[in-house]
Amino acid sequence: MRKCCSCCVANDYQCPMKNCRHWIDYKEDLNCTLIAVEKHGSMTLREVADRLGISFVRVKQLETQALTKLLDQESFFSDLCTFKKNDN
Repeated sequence: MRKCCSCCVANDYQCPMKNCRHWIDYKEDLNCTLIAVEKHGSMTLREVADRLGISFVRVKQLETQALTKLLDQESFFSDLCTFKKNDN
C-alpha cells in the first residue's frame, strides 16, 4: 500500500488528494480505491458501481470492454504463454 494510504488508514482520515488517480468519492473507504481493495478484497460489480457512483450496467459495460481489449491483444497471449512456460 502506498505511503499516503497507510497514513490515512492509521489516522482514520479521508484522503483529500482529489487529483490522485486512486481517489473516489466514497467516504467509507477513506476516498481511496487502494484502501477499498485492501479492506474488502474482490468486490461485486454492484459494489464497484456504488463506489464510483455509476450504474451496475455501466460497470458491466466497462468490464466487458476491458476484457475484450485484453483478449484482442496478441501480446497478452504471448506473455501468458511465456509465463506458463517459466512457471513449470
